[in-house]
Amino acid sequence: MSSSDFKLGITKTFPCNYLPEEQERLLIAVDDRFQNNDSYTWLMTQGFRRSGNQIYRPHCPSCNACQSIRVLVDSFSPSRSQKRLLKRSSHFVLKKSTELKDDYYPLYEKYINTVHADGAMYPASYQQFKNFLACKISEQLFIETWDKEKLISVAVTDKLENALSAVYTFYHPDYRKSALGILSILNQIRICAEIKLPYLYLGYQIDNCQKMNYKDRYFPYEKLTENNWLIVNK
Repeated sequence: MSSSDFKLGITKTFPCNYLPEEQERLLIAVDDRFQNNDSYTWLMTQGFRRSGNQIYRPHCPSCNACQSIRVLVDSFSPSRSQKRLLKRSSHFVLKKSTELKDDYYPLYEKYINTVHADGAMYPASYQQFKNFLACKISEQLFIETWDKEKLISVAVTDKLENALSAVYTFYHPDYRKSALGILSILNQIRICAEIKLPYLYLGYQIDNCQKMNYKDRYFPYEKLTENNWLIVNK
């Protein structure tokens, strides 16, 4: 598929959810031919992401702060702090599911209403949960983290042709000090390696946004710059 083969929609400009002083605008993959895993995989290489079944990419009039990042799985080497986290978290149990379970919703609701009470997704609702995380475009993997009998984290992950894509992670607010967001990324990298997928897409790194500036700590990674993926080492 090439860029001349399809049509894109574009939204109106609206206030940015991440940088309040900026205006946001999105390109939307509206063509029905995008609603499959092959096309979705290709669009990810072009800097797109998804929310529910809508595939989008920032196309802002005066800002390019959103930078797509993907980890190079075969070359990844955890930092000292990441190794310590893995060791400290070794008592947690990981489980995997291919279904967005209704049982996840109480944890999602608690996370949104506690950790992101100042954000655009507050207050959480069941319909929001389904619309945001469910997807018919690709196979999904839900990576659960358990502390004994207690579900404490779910990492929502899409399985592409050559990668996993980290869509969203939510966790129990009482476990903030356990760095479950970082742990989820490390587990997703490990699962990529196990199933021999070369990339883990992490979404958009936004350097000047505290909630979105954590994705450039998994070396080496590639950053999409002027339509080229450039390697970033330590």
